[in-house]
Amino acid sequence: MHTEAYLPGTHPRALWLRMDSARILKRFFFCEQALIVAQGGWLAAIPQLEVKWGLPRHLWEDSMAADALRERVFELRFPSRLMEAADDAPVVEIFQAAIDAPNAYAFVLSLERVFKPTLASVYQDYLDHADEIADGPSKRFLKVAVEEIQQQLHELAHFAQDLATLDEHGQAAAEAWVASLQARLDAVGGLSLEEPHTAGSAADLPGRTPFQLAQVAARDPRFHLCRYYWPDVIDPTFPYGEGVQLQLRSAVSHFNEAWAVETAGAILQGFAEQLGWEFVHDAARWTYDEARHFRMGYERLTSWGFEPGELPLGTYIYDSAQGQRPVYRLGMLSYFETKNIGKKKGRARAFGEYEDRVSQHDMDFDWADETIHAHYGTKWLNVLRELDPENVPAADDIRARCDQLVAAEIRSATDADRQDIVRVAQAMIDKAQSISRKHPVSDGSGREDVASTPLEP
Repeated sequence: MHTEAYLPGTHPRALWLRMDSARILKRFFFCEQALIVAQGGWLAAIPQLEVKWGLPRHLWEDSMAADALRERVFELRFPSRLMEAADDAPVVEIFQAAIDAPNAYAFVLSLERVFKPTLASVYQDYLDHADEIADGPSKRFLKVAVEEIQQQLHELAHFAQDLATLDEHGQAAAEAWVASLQARLDAVGGLSLEEPHTAGSAADLPGRTPFQLAQVAARDPRFHLCRYYWPDVIDPTFPYGEGVQLQLRSAVSHFNEAWAVETAGAILQGFAEQLGWEFVHDAARWTYDEARHFRMGYERLTSWGFEPGELPLGTYIYDSAQGQRPVYRLGMLSYFETKNIGKKKGRARAFGEYEDRVSQHDMDFDWADETIHAHYGTKWLNVLRELDPENVPAADDIRARCDQLVAAEIRSATDADRQDIVRVAQAMIDKAQSISRKHPVSDGSGREDVASTPLEP
């Protein structure tokens, strides 16, 4: 019997063919997507400042990894662009259950102890086995993802510790939830390079609490908590101001973009299923940008010497959408992006004249971000209308309704609200003027103006 002889083809590089790699990377994508949606949905219920602006960066980084995974799957499976969990459902459903944590502490603890370590481990496993020549693109973005997750895990440990101090009663439920998730994940074989096996439904996880968006935003008790964060919101006779007052007003406004962080996260979660991955990817960036603006204000105010208890943290814009359909939260965020964008270049110029480089810097970058956000708002409101014209009003009608909702919230202000925020704002103005006298800025004439000198950063 004649036998053909061939050159040897056994080689460590040939562990997976392209469709094998595509199946594994698809599994990773669906798990990442589930955590991105969950993190967005939980932002409004998280009080701690550092967590409220930290998780948006995490979910944006996750979205970059997920987008790279998705595109790589399409490349490897060309021309097919079908993406469905299919045989990966047992493990994907556990990641999707992350959002149903019994409390905010339990959610963050599950990220720290279960989900993010699992992702880091399996990504590293893939890196250890993948062929650097044939699958170099996958190896590059997964290396970045592992590095980012390791940094996230360091931060999540602090986030969980901070949240535990605010919810002592929820700690037992949180520990039980994390244990049940890990047990169920182990039962399906974990998230690995192999297909999972069925081990019961994630729907019956002990402690699972169906997610509901927080209609009242949680707030960090270290700050001065209020409904309206500056007097001019509810008192038209209180000037927006120039000089020191403009510096303060701008920083306080940035700091109060906490509502925008929460709203961006809410719409990310609210429309993820209906609008799909492209929307989730845009909304993840939108959420991260708003978190950066939120942090900008805090950094400026604290650099000038203000303590947390002196800083007003309001809720009225988020409150105004309470009980409304998600489309009005999207409209609210879109409305405020387009409403104020035209003023930002002028304020940046004013801060340049004050020699307040950091306020100028922040406003300049904010303007660039909000031009992107204005596009997001218009784009997705139009898509929603195209998908469901009978139930989604035209964009202009949505914005008009948002204007009505905010106006009603402003009209509901009480005398106590006005007295409270005027007192807080005046104390900040007085302190700022005192600081500015100690740090005079030249007006270019050779003399120093100390009467109403803007604050130096």
